[in-house]
Amino acid sequence: MSNWKTNTTIETLKCRAALLNTVRHFFQKNNTLEVDTPTLSQSTTPDPNIESFTTQYNSKQYYLHTSPEFPMKRLLAAGVGAIYQICKVFRQGEVGRNHNPEFTMIEWYQPSLSYHRLMAQVDELVGELLKDKISLKETVFISYQNIFEQYLGINPFICDVNKLNGVLKENNIELVNSEIKLNKDALLDLIITHLIQPRLPKNVPVFIYDYPETQAALANIRKANGDNEFNVAERFELYINSIELANGYQELLDANEQRRRFENENKQREQADLQIIPIDENLIAALDYGIPAVSGVALGLDRLVMLATGMDSISDVIAFTIDEA
Repeated sequence: MSNWKTNTTIETLKCRAALLNTVRHFFQKNNTLEVDTPTLSQSTTPDPNIESFTTQYNSKQYYLHTSPEFPMKRLLAAGVGAIYQICKVFRQGEVGRNHNPEFTMIEWYQPSLSYHRLMAQVDELVGELLKDKISLKETVFISYQNIFEQYLGINPFICDVNKLNGVLKENNIELVNSEIKLNKDALLDLIITHLIQPRLPKNVPVFIYDYPETQAALANIRKANGDNEFNVAERFELYINSIELANGYQELLDANEQRRRFENENKQREQADLQIIPIDENLIAALDYGIPAVSGVALGLDRLVMLATGMDSISDVIAFTIDEA
C-alpha cells in the first residue's frame, strides 16, 4: 500500500526554509558568492570509507557527488574568490538516526581565512542559525590529542592498536565481528563515536582540531618541528549535543601529494575488494595550475534542522526519506 504522506511537519519545513534564508544572508554579508556545480561527474572521492552512487550516460559510468568539493576547487583555481554552495549530496549505505543516503550540505571555501579563523566563522554562522532555538553555551576549541587525554587519559598519536583495543574492552565496547582486525584509524574513530561523542557537554559547540596525519583526507599536513611533536592534519570537526555537524580543512594545495593520496586510497579500496575510482584529473590539473591558500568546510543542514527543532532523527526533518522517495 502506497504511503504518499511526508514524515515531517509543515512547521519543520518552514524552519528549514528560514535557516536557508539565514545562510544566504550570512554569506551575502560576508561577500561569499553562491555557486552551482554538477551533481553528476566522471570521478568521485576514492575514500574507502565513502561509497558513491553510480549511473550510466553514453555507456560511460558517472557518479553522483558525495560533496561538491572537487568542482568548487576548480572554480577557486579560476580565481572566483570566496564561494559557497547549498546542494544535495549522495552516499551509499548511510541510513540511520543521523543519516539518509541523500542529504543537504552547505559547503564553502574562504581564500582569506586560515582553518582556525574558519572555525570562528562556522561558529558564528551556527550561532545565528540556532539563535532562539537552543541556548548555546560558550564554544569549546580543543585539539584531537587533548580531547583524548581529557576523556580517556591517552595520547592518540602514540597509542598502538593493542592499547586502543584495551580501551574499548575496558569500556565494554565489543566489535560486531571480533575476527576483523581494525587498523589504528578505525579504532580511533570507534573511540570518538562511542566513548567521546556521547560525553560531550550539552548545548556546547565543540570544535576538535589537528587530527592525525593519517586522517588528513584533503587537508594540509603541518610538519612537526621537534622530536616531541607529531605531524598533524589541519582539519577540524564540529559537534553539538553529540551530533557531528561539520568537517573542515586547511586545504591541500599540492597536486602531486593529492595524486599520491588518491592512489593510496585506491590501494586501500583494492585490498577491501571495492571498486577502483578513476582519479579526478580535472582537480589535479586545477591544483597544478594553482589555487590560493584556502580553508573549506562542509556543514550538514539536515542535522542543523534536527537541533533547531528538537527532533531525534533525520527522517523527522526531511520531506521524504530514501524509503519514501
